[in-house]
Amino acid sequence: MNSSPSVRSPSSPSRDQDLLDQSALSELAQRLVEAATRAGADQADAVAVRGVSHGVEVRDGRMQESERSEGDDVGLRVLVGRRQAVVSTNDITGDGVSKLAERAVAMARVAPDDKYVGLADPALLARDFPQLDVLDPQTPSTAELERRAREAEQAALAVEGVTKSGGASASSGIGGMVLVTSTGFHGAFLRSSHGISMTAIAGDGTGMERDYEYTTAPHAADLMSPETVGRVAGERTAARVGPRKVETCKVPVIFDPRVAGSLVGHLVGAVNGAAIARKTSFLKDRLGDKLFRDGIRIVDDPLRKRGLRSQAFDAEGVAVKELAIVDDGVLTTWLLDCATARELGLTTTGHAHRGVSSSPSPGPYNLHLEGGTMSPAELMGDIKQGFYVTDLIGSGVNGVTGDYSRGAAGFWIENGECTYAVSEVTIAGHLIEMYKTLTPANDLTFRYGVNAPTLRIEGLTIAGR
Repeated sequence: MNSSPSVRSPSSPSRDQDLLDQSALSELAQRLVEAATRAGADQADAVAVRGVSHGVEVRDGRMQESERSEGDDVGLRVLVGRRQAVVSTNDITGDGVSKLAERAVAMARVAPDDKYVGLADPALLARDFPQLDVLDPQTPSTAELERRAREAEQAALAVEGVTKSGGASASSGIGGMVLVTSTGFHGAFLRSSHGISMTAIAGDGTGMERDYEYTTAPHAADLMSPETVGRVAGERTAARVGPRKVETCKVPVIFDPRVAGSLVGHLVGAVNGAAIARKTSFLKDRLGDKLFRDGIRIVDDPLRKRGLRSQAFDAEGVAVKELAIVDDGVLTTWLLDCATARELGLTTTGHAHRGVSSSPSPGPYNLHLEGGTMSPAELMGDIKQGFYVTDLIGSGVNGVTGDYSRGAAGFWIENGECTYAVSEVTIAGHLIEMYKTLTPANDLTFRYGVNAPTLRIEGLTIAGR
């Protein structure tokens, strides 16, 4: 067993309170900004990031690994005129604050001019910080995490056809950020995470198959039970045994919710302001165009209660809000931070994300594609021959052209029913054409960072034997 030592037990109440107290980080960020101003910066912001993770892995009933890590990192961004520099550290002692600020200002003075850099307009900064209920104050012990993992593994091994365990894991963590700017913004948040996963193996020799299930949530109470995680992993794996190949053809394809969110992810990557500014997106000229059928909505909601990526302000302090990226089938917006917004002549949408060693860049929060009216069974009820995708392999999607080609596994559909397992095929098309024919089922659930119901796409090419 490999183990990373911790200063105190993860179940120590005093240690838990230490982790939830960001006052020292807030004070440090404030001192960094003040030091940067004294050193000659025209503007500055400081971000402090807290990361705590604790996880165990179990295989064949035995603990394989137990790891715990904790760390606080800080980053300082300074602007001298239109020149910018970012420095970061995880260790500031003595007069380190002043030295870090002086180094950052010296770097900014020799950086190239960038007419788009700058802090957010103070009028856009968040002033209200709604309670999003993303912090679970209860930190599980190593014994509790081990129990969750063991129960998931036991449930998977109890499924008929499962021959061995690929490993079960359970984890918990806390992540948070403090942001202080020279324009007067001061905000902080913490959110927790819990997870359970299981990988099962079925068959033997060259006929072995594997599949998995996992659950993750800010609050442990919102997780699927370990038994459910294990059972679903086992059932999925057993169903994949004895896959067949199919002839190359063009048929309707059904995307299981586990993989359907990837289609939303491809769209959101293409509407990222950085890609639009660089003109490296297949959607760069499509703002305001109808890309989907009537009624289709794709929403980014940073304020969803207990959401995996919920927060009340972005990495520049800008207030965030729910945003329909696609509304009634129409592409309505790009995802923007302040710099990309200035470059495109627009206003930030509050989608800045940032690490301690980088400047802000756009990204999404809690994404989902709204459900439709038909059940999954109704969605594929009229398919004479088709493909139900449960697993996608590789990353063969070209964000510049929109060409789509990915390895896939799943089940062949005949007369509206899944029949036999299929593997080693490729599904191919073009995202613009795929979006035109996309039809959602009514089974949307919020389980991941990107959520979508069962989806149907017409006329994709299945490259088989």
